[in-house]
Amino acid sequence: MFSENDHRFMSQALQLAERGLYTTMPNPRVGCVIVRDGAVIGGGWTQPAGQDHAEIQAIKHCASDPRGATAYVTLEPCSHFGRTPPCADALLKAGLSRVVVAMQDPNPKVAGRGVQRLEAHGVEVASGLMEAEARRLNPGFISRMTRGRPWVTLKIAASLDGRTALSNGVSQWITGEGARSDVQRHRARSCVILTGVGTVLADDPQMTVRELDTGRQPLRVVVDSHLRISPEARVLLGGNTLIACLSGQEDKAAILRNMGVAVLELPAFNGKICLASLMRALAEREINEVLVEAGATLNGSLLQRELADELLLYYAPMLLGNDARGMFALPPLTDMGQRVGLDILSLDRVGQDIRIRARPR
Repeated sequence: MFSENDHRFMSQALQLAERGLYTTMPNPRVGCVIVRDGAVIGGGWTQPAGQDHAEIQAIKHCASDPRGATAYVTLEPCSHFGRTPPCADALLKAGLSRVVVAMQDPNPKVAGRGVQRLEAHGVEVASGLMEAEARRLNPGFISRMTRGRPWVTLKIAASLDGRTALSNGVSQWITGEGARSDVQRHRARSCVILTGVGTVLADDPQMTVRELDTGRQPLRVVVDSHLRISPEARVLLGGNTLIACLSGQEDKAAILRNMGVAVLELPAFNGKICLASLMRALAEREINEVLVEAGATLNGSLLQRELADELLLYYAPMLLGNDARGMFALPPLTDMGQRVGLDILSLDRVGQDIRIRARPR
């Protein structure tokens, strides 16, 4: 169904989509190339929200008239008015004769309607080319559209014996500079960096992207059931912070709101914040990807509630011993059938450290 050239040009579209890795949210990362007579005449990728989508950029940058050409797009062209007009209409106006799509848009407002619109006007459409690669670019957008919650990644730095801090809480630095730089890239692609108040009280982190100039900072979210956070905490500096808490703490919440901090009251689950409700609330705020940088308590809770989609584990070549703090606070297991199984996605060396990407089964 698809030729060698089809694969080659879709690969180029996917490479363009990657250029929006840090900037397109809440929109998906999409790339597009326009081809005539075996040569690319235009290309583009989705710009920050409210600006051009990939198809519009590709049309604008065409070196010659695109009429009769083929467009390769990593996601089905949108067919509805959002922050920008429909891309399907723009392709029709430009006179494209064929459109090759990697994957259907999971957004219920589109979900096949873009393809139908193109076909209804005589455009040849072929779908499904390199779909797996396209899906890997947008796990958060797909999750938000199909499950009503963002894609959640737990980032943990640990010793080889699985310890994240000394018994007194000291954890800086377990991993080396290479691993810490790698974490900055994962922060940059995330919409939210999520932590618990215990981590804030112990480490007073900023939770910001510091090595990459992306033009944006992820929203910082702190899970703090009883609003124990100090008004002087560094995570509150500069705004762009949301505190998730239980209701009934109006005085403390008012102090934070007067500082420009958003406070989100959520229902309880077993005496703590309902994390499923938090994820739904973040999805309603158009959050696609959440990077969790927290302690064993929040990590364990997310894992238990089946809200952790991926683990990003950095292991340093050192041992900290049994008294040091662990990675996940989980109830005691009495049977091996209760263990949490993982699928290993990748294993790499980052400096002197080992990075493992895994998903709970």
